[in-house]
Amino acid sequence: DCAGEYSVTRTWTATDACGNTSTATQTINVIDTDAPVIDALPADSTINCPDTPSFATATATDACGSDFTLTFQDVTTDGDCAGEYSVTRTWTATDACGNTSTATQTINVIDTDAPVIDALPADSTINCPDTPSFATATATDACGSDFTLTFQDVTTDGDCAGEYSVTRTWTATDACGNTSTATQTINVVDETAPELTIPSDVTVECSDDSSTTATGVATATDTCSTTIDITSSDVTTPGACDGEFTITRTWIATDECGNTTSLDQVITVQDTTAPEVTNPDGDLDVTIECSDTDALDDALNLEPTVTDNCSNNIITTLVSDDTVQDPNCANASVRTRTWTFDDGCGNISDVFTQVITIVDTTAPVLITTDFDENINASCDAIPEIPELMFEDNCSANVTVVFDEQINFFPNTDDYEIIRDWTVDDGCGNTATFTQLISVTTPTIDAVDGDRCIDDGVINLFDFLQGNVDTSGTWSIVIGNGISLNGNLFDPQDGGEVNEIYTFRYTIDGTCNTQVDVNVAINGDCIVLPCGEEDVRISKTVTANGDGVNESFKVAGVETCGFVTEVQIFNRWGAVVYKNNNYQNDWNGQTIRSSVGSSGNVPTGTYYYVVTLRNSGLEPFAGPIYVVTGN
Repeated sequence: DCAGEYSVTRTWTATDACGNTSTATQTINVIDTDAPVIDALPADSTINCPDTPSFATATATDACGSDFTLTFQDVTTDGDCAGEYSVTRTWTATDACGNTSTATQTINVIDTDAPVIDALPADSTINCPDTPSFATATATDACGSDFTLTFQDVTTDGDCAGEYSVTRTWTATDACGNTSTATQTINVVDETAPELTIPSDVTVECSDDSSTTATGVATATDTCSTTIDITSSDVTTPGACDGEFTITRTWIATDECGNTTSLDQVITVQDTTAPEVTNPDGDLDVTIECSDTDALDDALNLEPTVTDNCSNNIITTLVSDDTVQDPNCANASVRTRTWTFDDGCGNISDVFTQVITIVDTTAPVLITTDFDENINASCDAIPEIPELMFEDNCSANVTVVFDEQINFFPNTDDYEIIRDWTVDDGCGNTATFTQLISVTTPTIDAVDGDRCIDDGVINLFDFLQGNVDTSGTWSIVIGNGISLNGNLFDPQDGGEVNEIYTFRYTIDGTCNTQVDVNVAINGDCIVLPCGEEDVRISKTVTANGDGVNESFKVAGVETCGFVTEVQIFNRWGAVVYKNNNYQNDWNGQTIRSSVGSSGNVPTGTYYYVVTLRNSGLEPFAGPIYVVTGN
């Protein structure tokens, strides 16, 4: 069917001698199944856009020498982006028998070139408050690919608030992600000084606050800085006095970038205020005792406290210093001093007055050192009136008036003598010095007694106690039919049983001392049990109402005529009960109202002291146990 295919049939004929023949055939078919062979093509390659693929022309050979044809077909495959693709060319060799073979070559087209941004304007500098204005960038792409143009601004702070720079970076990006950048920087600077507004020139009083409220403050504005530092410096020119001068105040406004503006303000300071005395009226007025020379010196050294709004050199002038004597007292006077004060700028204060009043309010004093104000004396030893010496703080001569009074006390022979010395210094100051003499009249202690009719002669001195002056005389006060022999009384010489006789003992002299003694004459002369061994004292008191040991008893000497004195002590030595004429009736009560609500002592051991007055016996002492229920 084709140039390369054919068949050969070989027929064999066998002929015998007879001419008989037979045949046999063999056919060999020649076919063409081998395709032409395409010579090797160039290897796959890669080129960069915008180059276009360029393929080699294929060649082939055929083993059978058959004619063949060479054709190709291109297949284009898009890449990952618009600028990229690949082209595969497939060659096909076909011989006359229809055998074919193919061979391919691929050329890859890639895009690695970024778009090209056209030249931007050069970096520039502008002045605040202008703001940066950037040009719009343009670009081209060699592959004709679509691209985007974006920008980003980066602001960098400058050295101060009003200065900064902005760098705009443009980025061109094609569809294959190839990028290129270009930048433009605009620097913003602050070279403009603040606008300063200062207070007007003023005239102020020197005491005003010339740096603030009195003279005003400066203000400033700035187009770029948020903070403006305003300072001032003063140059002072002295005036005619301390309180007057001129201040040239230079105000300087500085913005945050160091740009400054300065202006001058003139402040004229004057002094029109007089000095002021800060002491209130009467503050330096003093009243001084005439003898207090130190206080007078201190008062004369006083000067009012003066302040001035401006001056430190105040001129003090004592205008007057007058003294007026008190007509009623030579030691008293009133001294008036007045001052004025000048600040040196011609301003003079009002007059200030000090009044120093000299008074005499001190009475004379006693300078006699051995003067006794209180004297205890017997009626026969009253001291003489002393000669007293007096002294006054200011007066040289004082007058003295003496007075003496005697006061007698009822029911006693004692009395008192009051001696008064009244001293006057002539200025109405008086003092009275008193001496009190308490005069006692000696007394004689005596006791009444009982005697038997047959006891014999009675010595009346036996009824007197203590050391008695025996130079006095005895007399009968009550008693008919009896007589005395000096101090001796015989009851059998006219005396009667069961009678009581009163005798008086008198000591003549200045004091006229006397005492009465009562003597009872008894007819029953039984010897009474009145010795120490006869005294019986309770050891226990149980005040519980059972009728046994209900009270503290001192017994055995009831008929002896003794007076019983009792003292009860607790364990700390404090007296809880005392009676100078005890009647055997103590059952635990106390003289201390603070011991218990019932008024009874607590149960416990106590101590007694029993004295039998007129017995001649020593006091009795010992413990006693007391039960009260407390």
